[in-house]
Amino acid sequence: ADYLRGLVDLADMRPLTVVVDAGNGMAGLTADAVLGPLPLTVTEMYYDLDGTFPNHEANPIEPDNLRDLQAAVRANGADVGLAFDGDADRCFAVDERGELVSPSTLTALIAARELVKHPGAPVIHNLITSAAVPEVIVENGGVPIRTRVGHSYIKATMAESGAVFGGEHSGHFYFRDFWRADSGMLAALHLLAALGETPAGSTLSEVLAPYSRYVLSGEINSRVSDVAAATERVRAAFADEAVATDELDGLTVTGEGWWFNVRPSNTEPLLRLNVEHGDEVAMADLRDRVLTVIRAE
Repeated sequence: ADYLRGLVDLADMRPLTVVVDAGNGMAGLTADAVLGPLPLTVTEMYYDLDGTFPNHEANPIEPDNLRDLQAAVRANGADVGLAFDGDADRCFAVDERGELVSPSTLTALIAARELVKHPGAPVIHNLITSAAVPEVIVENGGVPIRTRVGHSYIKATMAESGAVFGGEHSGHFYFRDFWRADSGMLAALHLLAALGETPAGSTLSEVLAPYSRYVLSGEINSRVSDVAAATERVRAAFADEAVATDELDGLTVTGEGWWFNVRPSNTEPLLRLNVEHGDEVAMADLRDRVLTVIRAE
C-alpha cells in the first residue's frame, strides 16, 4: 500500500467522498489498506470476501454490475464511485452524477499524468480504445503505441518499448513502475489525485471532459457460422467509405471521423464489434449497419 501511494502525488489532495464497490472480491481486503490514510470519506460496498459473489458478479465491465454503485453515488452525493473486479486488477469509475466513466477516458487521464513525470515517454493503448487516447498522448508530448487486445501483448510491448503506461478499454491499466503489471488500485489513486488536486466544488465530470471526445459503442458480440466470411463481408461492404484499413487484430476500418473494429473470439464462433464516432446518433447508425452485414447469413 505504501509503495502504491508513493507512485502518485497525493500531497495536495482535498477531502473527497467516495463509494467503493469491492464486489466481494479482493478489493475488500486491499482497498482500505491503500485508501485508508487518504482524506476520503468512504462508503464501503460488498467488502466481505465471498467467492459465491452474493450481490453481483465481480465483473464491472457489465453495466448491470454497476447499478448498485451508481445508485449509492447518487444517494450519498459522492464525488466518485470506484468498482473493482474479483482480483482488483481492473478498476471502473462512476462520476458524481452516477454516470459511467469510459475506461478510455481514464486511460487518457492517466497517460497525461504519467507524461508529466516522464516527458516524451511511450504510452501503449490497444486498438479498441478511443481515438482520444493517442490524441491526448501526442498533445502531452508522449509517443502512442497501438497494440492488439490482451494483456500478454501489452506487457510484451511495454518490455520492448520501455513504455511508462498502458491502458485497455476493458479497464486494465498497466504501469512500468508496477512491474509492467495491471493495478486497479493504482489507477484509482491517479483518478482520486486528479480530482483531489482541483479546487473545492470541482466535479469529476468537469475534470474528465477534456479526455472524453467521442462516442464508443462498447463491445458487441455476434455468433456467426463462418468468422472469416463475415469479416470479408464487412470489408467489402465498407470498402468505398474506408479511408484506411488494417489487420493488426481482426479488421479495423477507419473513415472520416469514425472507425470500427471486428475481431474474432479466440474460443468461440463470435465476432466482436467496437465502433466509435464523434456523434452519438451517427455512431448508432454505423453500429447497426455493421451488425446487419455481420449477421447477414
